[in-house]
Amino acid sequence: MFIEKYCHNSKEQISFSRQQASDFAKKIADDFNPLHDVDAKRFCVPGDLLFSLVLAKSGLHQQMTFKFSGMVSNDVLLNFPENITEQACITDDNGKEYMQVTVAGDKTKNESLITSLIRSYVEFSGHTFPHILVKLMAEKNVMINPSRPMVMYESMSIDLNTLDVPSVNLAFSGSTLSLDGKRGNACLEFDLTANEKIIGHGKKYMLLSGLREYCPEVMDSIVNEYNTKKARYLQAQ
Repeated sequence: MFIEKYCHNSKEQISFSRQQASDFAKKIADDFNPLHDVDAKRFCVPGDLLFSLVLAKSGLHQQMTFKFSGMVSNDVLLNFPENITEQACITDDNGKEYMQVTVAGDKTKNESLITSLIRSYVEFSGHTFPHILVKLMAEKNVMINPSRPMVMYESMSIDLNTLDVPSVNLAFSGSTLSLDGKRGNACLEFDLTANEKIIGHGKKYMLLSGLREYCPEVMDSIVNEYNTKKARYLQAQ
């Protein structure tokens, strides 16, 4: 599967170089979060890369929930399960947990179906900022700290009515943002479709911290910087 080029396999363990993780974020997810830059001081592997590898290794279940509990840095050796019956954790050799996966329902290892879901979801997920979050923050009159933007991937879930389809597409269906002081919880919802029919649904949850009053000029500056960085990268390819 295409996902294999974005990780290292060593004695049944998986790790990621900074370049691999950064390439996945930019080339597959179209995600230019500075945390995924090769030279980032607080570098972390995209959560969507972990999600993709679980599907590639363990298969796709009708119901799946992914909860992220730790940020993965480069070259950390992780243990991924080959099969998941009800629940499994992604851990390192010290027992530190980075993600918990819960599954139910039927299972498939159909590579074309899994690849289509990975690509559709990761592209949607990578566009969370600025496409969806900026509008949400403006509606609630809050914004992230421009000097230290903290937006954490908390969890995601999918629920499919059937696995008997050759491929699946994704369509954004709505979002909400609830506030608790300087913290916010964003929920992004989507439909999963096949043959132009809705066959399932999903949700992505994100945690925003260090919120402050919304300032259009500052937010515009953040978005412009993000878009400029993306344009420069694409021109260099």
